[in-house]
Parts: sequence; structure tokens; C-alpha cells
Amino acid sequence: MRAGPKRAVTAPPLDLSHLPRQRGRRAVAFVEGYLTVPKGKGALGPVRLRPWQRDIVRGVLAPGVRQGLLSLPRGNGKTTLAACLALYGLFADGEEGAQVLTVASDERQARHVFNAARRMIELNPALAEQVQVFQDRIYVPHTDSTLAPLPAEPAALQGFDPSLVIIDELHVVTEATFDAMALAAGKRDTSLTLAISTPADTGESVMWRLVDYAREHPEDADFYFREFAAPPGCALDDEDAWHEANPALSDFLAVDALRATLKTTREAPFRRYRLGQWVGQLDAWLEWGTWDALGDPSRSVADGDRVVLAFDGSASGDSTALVGCTVEADPHVFVVEVWENPGDPRWRVPRGDVDAAVDAAFARWDVAELACDPWGWRSEIETWAARHGPVVEWPTNVVGRMAPATDRVYQLVTSGRLTHDGNPRLAVHVANAVAKSTPLGDVVTKDKRGSARKIDAAVAMILAVDRAAYHAGQVKRRRRMVVR
Repeated sequence: MRAGPKRAVTAPPLDLSHLPRQRGRRAVAFVEGYLTVPKGKGALGPVRLRPWQRDIVRGVLAPGVRQGLLSLPRGNGKTTLAACLALYGLFADGEEGAQVLTVASDERQARHVFNAARRMIELNPALAEQVQVFQDRIYVPHTDSTLAPLPAEPAALQGFDPSLVIIDELHVVTEATFDAMALAAGKRDTSLTLAISTPADTGESVMWRLVDYAREHPEDADFYFREFAAPPGCALDDEDAWHEANPALSDFLAVDALRATLKTTREAPFRRYRLGQWVGQLDAWLEWGTWDALGDPSRSVADGDRVVLAFDGSASGDSTALVGCTVEADPHVFVVEVWENPGDPRWRVPRGDVDAAVDAAFARWDVAELACDPWGWRSEIETWAARHGPVVEWPTNVVGRMAPATDRVYQLVTSGRLTHDGNPRLAVHVANAVAKSTPLGDVVTKDKRGSARKIDAAVAMILAVDRAAYHAGQVKRRRRMVVR
């Protein structure tokens, strides 16, 4: 591309008066009347939206919609559809001074949609003569409108007043970035933030939060949600399920490509990327949804009940958790408190609050034992032992203890013999935990060294359940001795 000033636009403004006025129908008419397929099946021919694509376009541009989320497996034309919507927002939405932003994890990824849109403009002389194309933006002088790719960083979004934001692959976007985009896009009467993505690999993601919200609030007319996914629990080779998840299958997505991929791909990534299913991390300790299915908030732990408490602490940047478990054959897990860094590098665990929570827990329940990982908290542990008595050190870095405890909890969870209070922080920490194989069995760990994904509440839960099982066994043995 030549450097220097761009040529002046001398063509008259694009006449779109023949297009329908209703936004959804207008967008479909613009896309099919002006845009050309840039590559792949049907390349260099006019874009012909499939019925399912028309439904998406009309749905996301329905009156009142401010945010939208499309969850779709790979290979179903997400980039092309996003480029079509971006060009509608640039040329035909009737917004003077439109700002259309394509946002992704980094600028290289964001340029996928941008480059597809640029190529579509090049393939239509009527559009090409309306614009000035720069390395970092496409500009329409007649309407003072801009299309630009941006990295998913809050600072990069400052100063914009977008009429349309398209987020490519929401699963790698942070909460802070999404909030910055959503707030920036709320300044115009018809501004829209649309995310198009495959599922994330963790529940600690903005995408899962939005999916969960949309599933729970299907009546919310301000939020458009469309999810393409295979039925839960379907067989990997169930081609009917493939078609349910992939609307483009047997069209511009070849069935034999999925058959070939299945032979060489592990189950978790195939389900996530090809079937649109939420399966968690590839090496997750528990399968996606297993923990959530055991939630029973109605099962209360009354004052005076016999329980075990477990503590896993951090001095500063990580999180600290105090978790309880009832002493019975089919235990119930509950969260006393989780202290977590809100994102402040100066933050430190409020040790006074932790100390008060431990005292309150001993006062409220009949505590058989408080098991504590001693790292960084030895003086507090000694103080708790002096005050309350049944306090023991339980070092979580000792594989010989941690592996059997992890296995015990895994067996209780997978057999459905454990319930929990549904605490969302504990659910996130359990979802973040990955299984690390050792000669003595699996132990839970972070997905990588220094990861921001916290697992402290999950570790405390494992300690609590393991020690509660021990005390339940002691009660059973005493009963047997009485019977004799």
C-alpha cells in the first residue's frame, strides 16, 4: 500500500434509498446486494446469506438490542459474517459519523475481520470509490465514518464513541475489556456490542458469565443470544449432533473434514471447537458441569452441626479460602469465606478479617477440626490452636497426602454422594483446577505456573472433605465398638 496522502473521494455519496428501512431487513438487503464472498466456497460471487444467518442478522439488529452473543463452533463462517455486519455498520446503518470497531485478543486477530471487510470493499467498485483505505482504518468521507481493528485492551478503547463493536473470540477477552467496550458503546441511541466466539475453557470468563445470564433470562429483549451446540452427552461420532452444532455442515463446512479431525483430536477440544460444547480446560480435574450438578443450596448447615473446616491461605496476590464440610457419610460442602485480590497490586489478604472469620466459625459450629496449609500462616495457626484446640497442619505440597485426598473427593463427586452450597467462587476455583498425574495419583494444580486462575477454594474443599471423611469414620468405628 502506498504511503502518503490518500486520494480524494470524488464519487457522489452511495445511494441506498432503495433499501428497506427496518434495520434487520436493511442489513440483509445491503449484504446480498453489495458484498462479494472474498474466499472459500463461492469466492468472487455475491454473498448469499443462509436462512440461519439471516435469522442472526435480523435478531441482533432487532429494535432495542444493545448487546449480542453468538456462540458458534469453528468453520461456520464467523469471520465473514462479522465482516458483513461491520460493513453494514460502516455504510448502510444510517449513522452519521459511524465508528465500527473490530476487537480481538490482539491487533493481529482483530485484523482478520478488518481484512475480510477490506477485501469485500475492493471487490465492489461502488463501495471502493466511497472510501479511503489506511493501514489501520477504513474511512468514508461522505459520512465521516470509520472501521478500525483494535486489540482487546481497555486503554485502546479510550476516546471512541462506537456505533458498532464486534468482538472476535470473546472467550479470550477479559472482564475489564468487555466492560470498557460495553460502556463505550452505550453513548448512541442504537449502538450495539456483538460478540462472536467459540466457548471458553473456563467458567472464570466473561463469555461464560454472558452465556449463563442469557440462558437464565431468555426474555431479555435487550440482549440477543444464539447458541449452536451439540446436545450434552452426545457421542463424538454422532453426525446428527454435528449438524445440530454446525449450521454450515454439508454446505461450506465439509463433513469429511470433521471425520478426519475426529481421528486425531482429543475429546475435549473436539467438543469445544467442533461441537460448541462447554467442556472446560483440556486437562480439567472434573468434567464441565459435574460440580455444578451437585449444588444444593437448600441443604443448610445449622448452628451447632458437626463440621470440619479447612484453610488454604496466601499472603498477597493469590486468594485465601475457608471452607467447611459436614461430618457424615454423604457430606455437604459450604464456603465460609473467600478473600480474593480485586486486581490491585497493592492488595494484601486482610488477616484480621480471616482471624475473625475463624473465630466466628468455631463459635457457630461444632468444629471437629480445622485443617490448615501452614505456608505463610504458621503464627496464626498456632494462635487458632491455642484458642480453639482442634487445629492441625495439613501441607498441601505433600503428594503422599494430597493424592489420596484428591482421589477421595473425586470418587464422592463422580458418584454423586457429595453436595455443596452452590457458591460461585468455589465453582470457579474447581473449574480452574487441572489434574496433575503423580506416581501416587492425581493432584490438583493450576493450569500453569503463575496463572491468574485461582484454585485455593478448591484445595481447601479437598482438605475439608478428606478430613470430614476421617472423622465420620471415627464415629462409625466408635459405634461398632459400642455394639460389641
